Amino acid sequence: MSKVTSKLQVALPKTLARQYRIAPGDEILWVAAGDTIRVVPVGSRPRSDTPAARLHLFDRATERQRKRDTSKKPRVREPKDRGWTREELYQRGRSR
Repeated sequence: MSKVTSKLQVALPKTLARQYRIAPGDEILWVAAGDTIRVVPVGSRPRSDTPAARLHLFDRATERQRKRDTSKKPRVREPKDRGWTREELYQRGRSR
C-alpha cells in the first residue's frame, strides 16, 4: 500500500515496477475508470475492452493453465543421508 505525500506524489511498489518494467523517468498515465484509477505505463499495449476480445484472452489463458496442470508431475524427494537422524538429535541433549 502506498501513501500520497503532501506534494501529491505516490510511490510505486518495487515488485509492480519490475513486473511491468517501469523504470525511473518512465511516464505513466492516470486514467479515471469509474470509482477507481488505472495506472497505465506509456508505450504499453492498450487493453481491448470489448467483451469478445476479453473472452478470447481469457480462453487462451485458461488453455495455457490446463496444459500446465496436466504436464505437472509430482516431485518425489529422495531422503538425504546426513549422517544423523531426527531421533538422534533429541537423544543427544542440548547444544552449548
